[in-house]
Amino acid sequence: MRRGWKMALSGGLRCCRRVLSWVPVLVIVLVVLWSYYAYVFELCLVTVLSPAEKVIYLILYHAIFVFFAWTYWKSIFTLPQQPNQKFHLSYTDKERYKNEERPEVQKQMLVDMAKKLPVYTRTGNGAVRFCDRCHLIKPDRCHHCSVCAMCVLKMDHHCPWVNNCIGFSNYKFFLQFLAYSVLYCLYIATTVFSYFIKYWRGELPSVRSKFHVLFLLFVACMFFVSLVILFGYHCWLVSRNKTTLEAFCTPVFTSGPEKNGFNLGFIKNIQQVFGDNKKFWLIPIGSSPGDGHSFPMRSMNESQNPLLANEEPWEDNEDESQDEKLEARGKG
Repeated sequence: MRRGWKMALSGGLRCCRRVLSWVPVLVIVLVVLWSYYAYVFELCLVTVLSPAEKVIYLILYHAIFVFFAWTYWKSIFTLPQQPNQKFHLSYTDKERYKNEERPEVQKQMLVDMAKKLPVYTRTGNGAVRFCDRCHLIKPDRCHHCSVCAMCVLKMDHHCPWVNNCIGFSNYKFFLQFLAYSVLYCLYIATTVFSYFIKYWRGELPSVRSKFHVLFLLFVACMFFVSLVILFGYHCWLVSRNKTTLEAFCTPVFTSGPEKNGFNLGFIKNIQQVFGDNKKFWLIPIGSSPGDGHSFPMRSMNESQNPLLANEEPWEDNEDESQDEKLEARGKG
């Protein structure tokens, strides 16, 4: 009976946690909906008197708004990509690993298993990166997210504002969302400013629209400052081909720690996120190269790196406390 109550309580807490995790997203959606009403109705349709100015403002606003909303949707609902079955331990290997009590033997077992996989990064002490929760050998740049309760390919961070883990499958969309958010706030601030001054000087009548226009400028500027800093930081990460977690903790390769292990040069680094075809760079459509399991590396020659050598695809433990520390730093 007591066990049943504990299970029911645990299930209830998990349910509450899932519901509460959507609160930040709901806040953003409500702010955006209000900004839409304030700009379209209170500014453009009520405050702006020139018909030509109304049309121009509304067309440009909706063009930006569509891409802003589209990228936000993709950031939220694009599921994080998990390692494929080739990286999971078989039932036999899992039982052998669990029943083995000698750490050095467990370590060697993982080394033998990793020889069949394109895995080049290691833990700080040189061991194969293994997740004892998902029971898999972690691909390069993969980390376990305690919020999502899964290993995520090329994990960057878990973002509460999209209630999703940002990684290989949606990092491009997240960057685009930041870019269009900055543009959205900047456009609102620049077009609202002249009417803010008119209201401030008393050149326009003090009606209901005054509050919306004044507050719209304040909110746009506030979000613009915070977003442009965050966007600038991620632009720097992309230029170095780093994730947020890798910026906090230098990746360790078989040859040792390498701060710029994935840095291929500015242009190639951008292509690692957005792809080779520039016409897809501004559109939230998946175009990142590869499958998220292995990546080109700066220090490896073509014969060692399957992605650079154009060879056939490969056949198919880091301490969890370290992942949790990195994840806590990388949340944003």
